[in-house]
Amino acid sequence: MKLGLLTAPFEDTELTDVAAWSGANGFSALEIACWPAAGGEKRRYAGTSHINVDGLTASEGSEIKGQLSEHGIEISGLGYYPNPLHADADHREDVISHLKNVITAAGVMGVDVVNTFIGGDRSLSVDENWARATGIFDPIVRHAQDAGVRLCFENCPMIFSYDEWPGGHNIAYSPRIWRRIFEQWGNAVGMNFDPSHLIWQFIDQTRFIKEFGPHMGHVHAKDLMVDRDGLYEHGIMSVGMGWQIPRLCGLGDVDWSNFFSGLYRAGYDGPIIIEHEDRLFEGTDEKVKRGFLLARDVLQPFIK
Repeated sequence: MKLGLLTAPFEDTELTDVAAWSGANGFSALEIACWPAAGGEKRRYAGTSHINVDGLTASEGSEIKGQLSEHGIEISGLGYYPNPLHADADHREDVISHLKNVITAAGVMGVDVVNTFIGGDRSLSVDENWARATGIFDPIVRHAQDAGVRLCFENCPMIFSYDEWPGGHNIAYSPRIWRRIFEQWGNAVGMNFDPSHLIWQFIDQTRFIKEFGPHMGHVHAKDLMVDRDGLYEHGIMSVGMGWQIPRLCGLGDVDWSNFFSGLYRAGYDGPIIIEHEDRLFEGTDEKVKRGFLLARDVLQPFIK
């Protein structure tokens, strides 16, 4: 296993500087945020572009990998998390086009994982979204296979705010849909597993890793705290609004010993990438870095 971080919180820092700091502080992998260089989505922890994937050449990709290697850093994957099932067709077309460019760039660079979302239209049922997803992703998965890239979907419901409520912006959150995903595309795709999203859905972590561990191609490390007062106030019909609180590793309700035990039993030995969305450790570069170091110290004893 290698411990690393997702570069999204460092939107104003050059990738080489992120790599230098990461390598000097005990990290050995980066998942590189690859939103469009021209700008676009600006929700929290989205929009960062550390590699301009448009027209990326093999020599440019090799140069980037070489610069990171100087700091002891490998690339765990390229990350771009849009909503390919968005209700607006023009929006879907734009983000799908960029997703394909990210996949192409990964292939050119020799990076074998691209992390993303399946997406979702919050006004449609899960089954209606799934019907749209198969039509959209069949050619994307083929494109990834042709590029020598495994597409890994994150198990995040994408429902953190009322503009995502009530159905969320990503349907790949429950065992029922994950079984469909692997029945549809097999090992051509994988899961980018994040344990925090199981906590507030009250999905058993041990059972989930046992069932889907063999399909995990990339893993995020993020914690989550259920605010019991907020849950009491809003109830479960609020679908997390007001009571699911993203935290850094060790500050929430994820059982990290159980998490690593399950991954090792499932045979997962890939990167563990810290995803930082903790509001208590944001606002300044110093706070963001402090948060990553705190999470590092919680996770490092489990990684050998």
